[in-house]
Amino acid sequence: MTDTSPRVGPDRGPVDSSPAPTATDQAPTAAPDPAPRSLRVLTVLLAVACGVTVANLYYAQPLLDLIAGDFRLGQGTAALMVTLTQLGYAAGLLLLAPLGDLLENRALASRTLLATAAALFAAAAAPDFGVLLAASVLIGVTSVVVQILVPLAAHLAPAATRGRLVGRVMSGLLLGILLARTFSSLVAAHGGWRSIYVVSGVLMLALSLTLARMLPHRRPAPRTTYPRLMASIVQLVRTEPVLRRRAVSQALMFGAFSSFWTSIAYQLIDVHHFSQTGVGVFALVGAAGAAAAPIAGRLGDHGHGWRASGAAVALGLVAIALAGFGAGYVVLLAAGGVLLDLAVQGHQVLSQQEIYQLRPDARARVNTVFMTTVFVAGAAASGISGALHERFGWGGVSVFTALLLLANLLIWLVAGRSRARRRAIA
Repeated sequence: MTDTSPRVGPDRGPVDSSPAPTATDQAPTAAPDPAPRSLRVLTVLLAVACGVTVANLYYAQPLLDLIAGDFRLGQGTAALMVTLTQLGYAAGLLLLAPLGDLLENRALASRTLLATAAALFAAAAAPDFGVLLAASVLIGVTSVVVQILVPLAAHLAPAATRGRLVGRVMSGLLLGILLARTFSSLVAAHGGWRSIYVVSGVLMLALSLTLARMLPHRRPAPRTTYPRLMASIVQLVRTEPVLRRRAVSQALMFGAFSSFWTSIAYQLIDVHHFSQTGVGVFALVGAAGAAAAPIAGRLGDHGHGWRASGAAVALGLVAIALAGFGAGYVVLLAAGGVLLDLAVQGHQVLSQQEIYQLRPDARARVNTVFMTTVFVAGAAASGISGALHERFGWGGVSVFTALLLLANLLIWLVAGRSRARRRAIA
């Protein structure tokens, strides 16, 4: 059967440092950009796909109390499930996401989702906590398909509106992150914690078929082999200071996010006596964070990315102050959650918009460096916050989260001074 899906050629950007193609390499297919209507449809599809897939990383957060009770575990031990899922995602980012610069994107995404479905079904059937942890790692590794789709969105978008389009896709991704906790809580309240993994496994199968039918065909120029592709990632880290700074900065933001949402269920259940359904309803407040993505994208498109990034960090500090000092009031915890999510998600869109301009020919690898750093930090913060809450309560988690954001503010201030000096010299 003839493939009638639209084809997307590679961006024209700086020359890749990888070896030049050999005579046996196929030339990449160049084609006109998708029509505006087609691009809108693809944007919606990519947003939904990212949201549904990334949710797999967060389903466990509000269920840790149920899982701990089922397997007779302590809070810190149960939190390992979140930590290992995020570490698995980081491993997938490092090992699988760069393939977006090497392999045909549609096939890579749809086939990876089949593996995600298998891992989710394994988690649903786990007979003990060890098997559940192993399945969680695989869920994290294979859910990295999200980071194949986001760079694809950047490739599809015209340069003048790239920030806006990526922001819309990120809105879907962020809604998946923020609504995952509510969805898993409500499903678990009616069918137990295992039921969410069955439901998500079915969704992954359906999504795999949909992407295989509807995504545009995009095969990057085959300029290198996988080992050389991986070696070029190290070169990107060495030669792109903006990438290093943005990766560390967003890692601290995401660490604060992971710390807050990993421990909030314990606070709500232990102190405020919430039911599992109540925890899920509370988690809905985080959905407001998705509103930050398109706004941040527009600010970046108009050249205000630097100031907006600083404002996002400051907003995060305000959020933690509210949640920390107002721990005895659910409304203040909710206000802190809303503001923190707005800050973290807006900062991420601004960061990705800036790094995607660095090397248009290597967006998947740039994204690999950025997101691997972010999720390693998130995994570490989840594990630390679980242990802190078990020993020091919500106050310990709040102090830890505030320190992460203060470190990020320091990075922003130091980079701002360097930026001002460069402008003065110019």
